[in-house]
Amino acid sequence: MNTSTLIQKVWNFCHTLRDDGVGYGDYLEQLTYLLFLKMAHEYAQPPHSRDIHIPKDCDWTTLRSKSGEPLEAQYLKVLHKLGDEPGMLGAIFFKAQNKIQDPAKLARLVQMIDAEEWLGMDTDTKGDLYEGLLQKNAEDTKSGAGQYFTPRVLIQAMVECMRPEPMKTIADPACGTGGFFLGAYNWLTRDGQTLNPKQKRFLRHETFFGNEIVASTRRMCLMNLFLHNIGDMDGEPTVARADALISEPKSTFDYVLANPPFGKKSSMTITNEDGEEDKDALTYERQDFWETTSNKQLNFLQHIVSMLKIDGKAAVVLPDNVLFEGGAGEKIRRKLLETCDVHTILRLPTGIFYAQGVKANVVFFDNQPKDGKTHTKGVWFYDLRTNKHFTLKTRQLSHEDLKDFITCYNPDNRHTRKETERFKFYPYADLMARDKASLDIFWLKDDSLDNLDDLPPPDVLQQEIIDHLEAALASFRDVANGLPRGK
Repeated sequence: MNTSTLIQKVWNFCHTLRDDGVGYGDYLEQLTYLLFLKMAHEYAQPPHSRDIHIPKDCDWTTLRSKSGEPLEAQYLKVLHKLGDEPGMLGAIFFKAQNKIQDPAKLARLVQMIDAEEWLGMDTDTKGDLYEGLLQKNAEDTKSGAGQYFTPRVLIQAMVECMRPEPMKTIADPACGTGGFFLGAYNWLTRDGQTLNPKQKRFLRHETFFGNEIVASTRRMCLMNLFLHNIGDMDGEPTVARADALISEPKSTFDYVLANPPFGKKSSMTITNEDGEEDKDALTYERQDFWETTSNKQLNFLQHIVSMLKIDGKAAVVLPDNVLFEGGAGEKIRRKLLETCDVHTILRLPTGIFYAQGVKANVVFFDNQPKDGKTHTKGVWFYDLRTNKHFTLKTRQLSHEDLKDFITCYNPDNRHTRKETERFKFYPYADLMARDKASLDIFWLKDDSLDNLDDLPPPDVLQQEIIDHLEAALASFRDVANGLPRGK
């Protein structure tokens, strides 16, 4: 079966299950469980003959030999038992549930997966199939999965600017489905890049480290990486199912690429003596943080700084409020500019994220020695927002739209940059003189303010209005969440 036929086959069955109320996310989870078992079975056969440590009564051969209610019962047994196993097995099957209630359809899915030799399949085919399902899941706004999915063209541009090198470690403290890891992997294995055996081993087993607090998302991340030849079926997962913000990192890394979750509310829920949620306690008490705050992005920003080796590099997607918020936000910005070399900010357009109402930026910075010196000499801003209009349906952000930014970034030597209409440099002293040391900077004129003929198409304008309203609502919620009780 060729690639396109296989992909169509998998998609068609997905649509069949949707008629039974099984969404993309649920289908993706069931596909992950069964695909993992089938590939483990293939590894156990010659010439591999590997022991993946799957109990005999839970292996693929036992599962595929059953049908009807016995199949459903066996599947439930497999999911429950493997979730208690150590290592990658336990991570993939952690709290696994059967979402396919029709045994006949479950049998068809087992047969579909059994019909293919997955280990002999091209890595790109397996990976592209799984990534396609992840994207479809993100597009399903009801599932809320869009918050875990960063547009792949944006990741590609960030990686092209960062240019990670072989034998270096890469981390993401909120890695979602693993998009940044795959972006870096694609860069390190791009055409014309030759890796020696040592570099290949390091890339597969020792390069990528992450955290993902949501068990189902972590499961998809691990499978996504595995299908792209990252990690090992019988090894230990390098993506932890834990809240990255709770404690100082145990290791530091050469690169951090991340899009932390938006929203002020902490991912921890703390209750008082009466069992009620204590909103005033939704903060992280970290000795290594510059400021204590309930703002999740500000906490992630401080955490990412603590994750970097000296001279380590970071590229982080952050919402607008991180650039202008007062109080702890201002103190953290000033400290970041002082202790790190914050050299580039990409102002992103609206309409590019699956989560609506998002106004965001990519902040690029390098960690520096803690020597008391101010390390940011100035910041280059690229405005990709003013007079730029995108939607997820009719005008998606493309790599072509980001080419000019990559050129201006000048990855070969960012110290020889030149200003353009959209790319401007602001010295450190000028930034510090701004109210609250705000980095919320624009200089281009919005053409639509003077000329109605320059308004974007109706569908784009409609989406922008929705995004602005969503952003305003999010701000109101943040304020409300921060108010004392009774107000």
